[in-house]
Amino acid sequence: QVQLVESGGGLVQAGGSLRLFCAASGSTASLNIMGWYRQAPGNQREFVASFTRGGSSMYARSVKGRFTISGDNAKNTWSLQMDSLKPEDTAVYYCHGRTWRADDYWGQGTQVTVSS
Repeated sequence: QVQLVESGGGLVQAGGSLRLFCAASGSTASLNIMGWYRQAPGNQREFVASFTRGGSSMYARSVKGRFTISGDNAKNTWSLQMDSLKPEDTAVYYCHGRTWRADDYWGQGTQVTVSS
């Protein structure tokens, strides 16, 4: 089992920045892919960014160039630096982890609101 806890959400004006954090505990050595998803009201949850223990990262087209994902394997944490935020980035952001066995774990979510 893996437990994920997010922090760092909040309210920011368009063009501003926020940094989200995810702290993992439990069987963290089993995690292979770590990342972030988001869900806006009325929308399905969508992929934002991820990275693997091998060091490769991926980004949704809508955030590429504005968001940066990074991780600290020793501390079992990862973060999402969000710059040049837009009102359409407003959503609940979820920390996500996938194990080598393809088990998925989710955090409780943190609200990000970008005002225009």
